Amino acid sequence: MQTAKNLKAYRGEVKKALDNEFQRSAMDKFAVAYRTGRKTVFAGMDEAALVAAVAAAKDDSLSRMDSLFHQFKTNAEKKGIQVHLADTAQAANEIIAGIARMGGVEKIIKSKSMTAEETLLNHHLEAAGFEVTETDLGEWIIQLRGEGPSHMVMPAIHLSRYQVADLFTGVTGKKQASEIERLVKVARRELRQKFAEADMGISGANFAVADTGTIGLVTNEGNARLVTTLPGIHVALVGMDKLVPGLHQALEILRVLPRNATGQAITSYVTWITGANECAAGEENKKQMHVVFLDNGRRRLARDPVFSQVLRCVRCGACANVCPVYRMVGGHRYGHIYIGAIGLILTYFFHGREKAKHLVQNCLNCGACKEVCAAGIDLPRLIKAIHARIQDESGHPVQSTLLGKVLGNRKLFHRLLRTAAKTQRPVTGGSPYLRHLPMILSADHHFRTLPAIAERPFRDLWPALRPEVKTPQYRVAIFSGCVQDFVYPEQLIAAVKLMAARGVALEFPMDQSCCGLPVEMMGETDAARAVARQNLAAMTSGSWDYIVTLCASCASHLKNAYPRILADAGVPDRMVKDFAKKVVPFSEFMNDILEVPAEIFKAGGKTATFHAPCHLCRGLGVKQAPRDLIRKAGYGFVPAAEEQTCCGFGGTYSGKFPAISARILTRKLDDVKETGADVLITECPGCVMQLRGGALRRGDAVEVKHLAEAMADAVK
Repeated sequence: MQTAKNLKAYRGEVKKALDNEFQRSAMDKFAVAYRTGRKTVFAGMDEAALVAAVAAAKDDSLSRMDSLFHQFKTNAEKKGIQVHLADTAQAANEIIAGIARMGGVEKIIKSKSMTAEETLLNHHLEAAGFEVTETDLGEWIIQLRGEGPSHMVMPAIHLSRYQVADLFTGVTGKKQASEIERLVKVARRELRQKFAEADMGISGANFAVADTGTIGLVTNEGNARLVTTLPGIHVALVGMDKLVPGLHQALEILRVLPRNATGQAITSYVTWITGANECAAGEENKKQMHVVFLDNGRRRLARDPVFSQVLRCVRCGACANVCPVYRMVGGHRYGHIYIGAIGLILTYFFHGREKAKHLVQNCLNCGACKEVCAAGIDLPRLIKAIHARIQDESGHPVQSTLLGKVLGNRKLFHRLLRTAAKTQRPVTGGSPYLRHLPMILSADHHFRTLPAIAERPFRDLWPALRPEVKTPQYRVAIFSGCVQDFVYPEQLIAAVKLMAARGVALEFPMDQSCCGLPVEMMGETDAARAVARQNLAAMTSGSWDYIVTLCASCASHLKNAYPRILADAGVPDRMVKDFAKKVVPFSEFMNDILEVPAEIFKAGGKTATFHAPCHLCRGLGVKQAPRDLIRKAGYGFVPAAEEQTCCGFGGTYSGKFPAISARILTRKLDDVKETGADVLITECPGCVMQLRGGALRRGDAVEVKHLAEAMADAVK
């Protein structure tokens, strides 16, 4: 499997995937259907408790992986199973090829196994002279095409029935119709002979139960049962992370796995195999059965204090199902072998830095994967950590190093912004927007109209704006973030008026700067830590009840990331925790703390829809407060189908992957247009920049406003 030599080449591959209209349409339909199906199947269940149980069970198993392996080996061998341990992918392939040679095998059938994909088992066996046939329909299709899977659960999701019909026409030598039922019959007819002739069957396993020596398989097609029963030899290739102490833990995972993978309460087949099956052709009428456990770095990874949680993965594929990037480009450009968010991490550990270094940058940090992960893995954080590790190992790009140095020095950063404000006229023509982009930006960045830097930042306006509140009910420090301070000061001005009118004493600490999220996204860990220390000092310089920010990304980063970033930075833990506890997003403060009443607003306003910033609805779990405020402010609220889907901005992401950002934005604006709303409201200046810029470029009639502006406009 080839890997792009540099980021430019990888972007070229991504562009080709974006131009595949069928694939994008198929992914789009699947994303919508999956969201609905998953919600239905989890209805009435305590999803958080289920995920916590899976995480606890997996963590317990990972902490004693070696002892569980030895327990499984002892119990399985008592039942006639031969158990092997392979340290590497190559070793696993050689063990399986050796078993085939010893058994006089010529033909092998396989059921779907991501672990076998990880080791490139088919390539090894075919090179050794064996005939290998995949028996899962999707896997057989991609095997015939010479491709890898584009999804862990649905490997051929990127193909149309017409493409499959053409493929089957070539395989059978007869013209095949494109009806799905007929194509399935063709596959069954062609594979039936393979099942009958096979000398060996190879499967994976979803569970390896230590106290009974049992393996468990979760499937929908039934082919795994034929693979494990018909041939005289059965080999199961199992990652060591699939070990569990007993059946109870396996069943805990089984309650979540099919629901998260395909929206089913249970799959069509759940197969448990304990000991070698009966086989008339075998010695003592028994099948020859082998279980090959694959380490391939898993034991070392299980001891890693940061990354061990990735081994909780149950291979449900949900992180891809909800990923806006995967939805646009598919698995072949969003993974190496393992795809989706988990693939961006596992590729580094299983297949090396070179395979992972471009993929890991292609993450919006929207948090959708974390929200649906069946095992509670903090995928966005680990993706950023892998990116930082790769750069530490292979060198930091000049642009990210420079960004780190600039953001790490507040005075230099603000001086550059002030200079840009004074020298931008040639590209603004005196308007609030950049009429044309600087030459350093490619044509790919013309999908939105970008704002100019404000003539005066909010910090310069603050001394005259600072309200006098004699008997405040709360004392609040405003954290602006860099975009609202230097690009959209009007958003902060609106918020100041709203809060001061409700008896809130406000302060704006002048030593605050960018929250630091952009440099963490760029893999500049030292710079992120320096910025965090700087802001912590600025925002704890006074005695405030709350720290309110109008930027959801800033709020999430300050509240959730600062305790981690500053954990080993010599800053008192109590100080960081107290700071994080005080950080509140604007909507939560106005609705849940101030309890702003509807009576202060005009009635009968325009119709409005809402875009939920990723770091608000997922990073902070704030979903209802902005909706309540929109209704209180007199707007006719019209919910959008894709309200919580990312707008495609992602800070520095839209600069690095503009083509993907543009396609995600188009989908978002199309969804907004379908609501017929007059106003699109959001609670993040980055989202305003993306959505307003895209709407202006397209000529859409909808107004895009920050929640604070929309509320201020509606006050009586």
